[in-house]
Amino acid sequence: SGGQRQRVALGRAIVRDPQVFLLDEPLSNLDAKLRAQMRTELSKLHKKLGTTFIYVTHDQTEAMTMGDRIVVMKDGYIQQIDSPINLYENPVNKFVAGFIGSPQMNFIPAKLLQLNGKYTVEFGSEDTKTSRGRKFYVELPSAKADNEALKYYVDKEVILGIRPENIHDEEMFLSNAKTGIIEASVDVTEMLGAETFLYLTCEGIPLTARVSPRCTARPQDVVKLALDPNKIHLFDAADEHSLLN
Repeated sequence: SGGQRQRVALGRAIVRDPQVFLLDEPLSNLDAKLRAQMRTELSKLHKKLGTTFIYVTHDQTEAMTMGDRIVVMKDGYIQQIDSPINLYENPVNKFVAGFIGSPQMNFIPAKLLQLNGKYTVEFGSEDTKTSRGRKFYVELPSAKADNEALKYYVDKEVILGIRPENIHDEEMFLSNAKTGIIEASVDVTEMLGAETFLYLTCEGIPLTARVSPRCTARPQDVVKLALDPNKIHLFDAADEHSLLN
């Protein structure tokens, strides 16, 4: 099989004791269970040999779990070189933010405002004729608002990014949140045992939330959720670079 041939080729490369391994999607033909096992074996092999591995993959899970440093490329151009955790927490642009993480980061069309001297992100919809639709607001915490570049984006369109695990349905978050409370309609729920994914629509905007398995929401329910303002990202609406890095 293709998977067996890949493992034989890898074994042949190892016995040659090279200074650098160049691996081009070595696990692509393996099934999910064997792929997970081989990720562990390759990581142990890397530590044992102490040799440089250059590993090419389209699978962000392989990159995040095995890489010490990751180079994210798009159309032949390097987007970011960083550690896995920095790629996840501090992506330089929307492409990197969406590529790293599963389910991917939520992206919400928004506008940056300055209300009462504080940077605030506004999103949602508003129909002035029918008074339908709602606007939601997330105030940037001081750690994120302390950025000179933001003053050039006041009253301009931006893209708000928030990862699924940073959208909370627990009462503790909802009661303590001073900003970032939204209401959304549940489209689909996926219960995975240790966690539940909610696929939602908020004023026409699709969202995904990773919540506790104790969540009792069902399709067509309207739920209140809290966006963690300390975990939001902002991107330029035109060139999609990060405004907060």
